[in-house]
Amino acid sequence: MALAIETNGLTRHFGDLCAVDGLDLRVETGTFYGFLGPNGAGKSTTIKMLTGLLAPSRGAVQILGEDTSDSERAREVKRRIGVVPENLALFDNLTAREYLTFIGRMYELPLEIVRERSEELLAMMDLDHEEEKLTLEYSHGMKKKLTLAAALIPNPDLLFLDEPFEGVDAVSSRVLRDTLKRCVERGATVFLTSHVLEIVERLCTDVGIIAQGKLVHQGTMAEIQQAGSLEERFLEAVGDDEVEHQQLSWLEG
Repeated sequence: MALAIETNGLTRHFGDLCAVDGLDLRVETGTFYGFLGPNGAGKSTTIKMLTGLLAPSRGAVQILGEDTSDSERAREVKRRIGVVPENLALFDNLTAREYLTFIGRMYELPLEIVRERSEELLAMMDLDHEEEKLTLEYSHGMKKKLTLAAALIPNPDLLFLDEPFEGVDAVSSRVLRDTLKRCVERGATVFLTSHVLEIVERLCTDVGIIAQGKLVHQGTMAEIQQAGSLEERFLEAVGDDEVEHQQLSWLEG
């Protein structure tokens, strides 16, 4: 099976802090990969390196079979990926339709295709009734849905989603889950971070767990479920001693 993502010794330092430490990821094409870890474990830093937003301190990255240290190849790879980043960066003075048109044209899609896909995406995200509203006026959930629409508009081979369900209502969440499943069914790869383990357990075929910048587990969801729940494996991998022993004094006794 071909690999959509492969890293060897991927490392990132911020001064004396080692945020990501020697990461060896193997994500097969066509998988729904859940990348898990506690806050500050290095998940978002990893995604930034995989998508070319942040240069590694050392190590190698291959995305969709291409070495991203080569600037020309990296540019071609970016045409084939969609990204929902940790921090939502929208243009405040554009409407949703204008924003999707801008993103579509950045991918060099024909204008007619951009219009058709924008119509479908805005309807799917329940944003089509906000025609005149600028993104400046959007709630966090609306901004998240628009960013997801922008990630989907190029029909990418690989989707990077950093907490895509955060702040999204239950109805839209269901639509998004179904859409992402269809993306995988047609052969795309989804790389997802989420703190909602129930969503990961329901959607993902493969899982990697990172703690203190190191990859502490990587395998299939089926393997995890044979031995118990994802939550149990996650707590075992990251260490749950602090969770067990820290209690509020006024709730004791």
